Amino acid sequence: MGVILATSRSFSDGDIDLVARAAAAGHEIVRGPAHHDLGELAPLLANADAWIAGTGPVTAAHLDAGPRLKVVARYGVGTEAVDLDAAAARGIPVTNTPGANADAVADHAVGLMLAALRLIPDGDRRVRQGDWSVRRGRELGAATVGIVGFGRIGQGVAGRLSGFGPRILAADPFLDAGRVRDLGAEPTGLDELFRTADLITLHAPGGQRLIDAQRLAGIRPGAVIVNTARPDLVDESALAAALRDGRVSGYAADTLDGDTAASSSALLADDLADRVIVTPHLGAQTTQAVDNMGSMSLDDALAVLAGRTPAHPVKGSS
Repeated sequence: MGVILATSRSFSDGDIDLVARAAAAGHEIVRGPAHHDLGELAPLLANADAWIAGTGPVTAAHLDAGPRLKVVARYGVGTEAVDLDAAAARGIPVTNTPGANADAVADHAVGLMLAALRLIPDGDRRVRQGDWSVRRGRELGAATVGIVGFGRIGQGVAGRLSGFGPRILAADPFLDAGRVRDLGAEPTGLDELFRTADLITLHAPGGQRLIDAQRLAGIRPGAVIVNTARPDLVDESALAAALRDGRVSGYAADTLDGDTAASSSALLADDLADRVIVTPHLGAQTTQAVDNMGSMSLDDALAVLAGRTPAHPVKGSS
């Protein structure tokens, strides 16, 4: 029997019993902490044959603590926290779950758009305080929406928006203009998108800064920004300043810098509460997405342990 270490909080927490699936294949699931603290994980890694890894770091030191590791199956899409070079040097393949949560995140992005444009959370707070005065919102169908990053999630957002009828722009350096048009959006450059769009939704990979003071200086006045991607895409202090001076009218995000209960993000300031909406990584948290991510990561781990090629290898890993 092999040991599969799972450090994602929601692994096998959907409708599919993945622990039973692993047992049927002759393997045991062992749980570990999602934060990937090496001191806590080292004893578990020492006996692990496969690792279904959450969003915490996967470093060379983690891999050295797992001498039996044959595969790291990332539970999710992003691999910025995984040292792919270290994995390749040790002959450990890394996999991920592309597209597993795309529908869930696209749904959530559109939900945040509506919440920000129609001031829904602020209205709820004020009613509970006895204030029934009305703040006027804006209609999604009357907006020009700019989608930054036009992969699976960005395309899913465009498809969902088609029923509302807004003008849809998309900026993606990896897609040609014809393909963007075929997918229901107008191709544009990033700076032009920021100058033109009433609502900007971020679906680009992390490891880059897309919104900083310079770009905010050229943004369409009164724009709303939605971020269901990564916190490092946004300079939060610069954005807080833009919210205060009115250049940006609202921000809705599923992630913040720090991503902890003790986050000191400038966007959590009390005076911005009526313009900032934050959810605690709800984007991928649907039963369907959890089942998809869990099934894909477990199936790839089982494939490697059985001597087969995994279905979703990450480029640059072994």
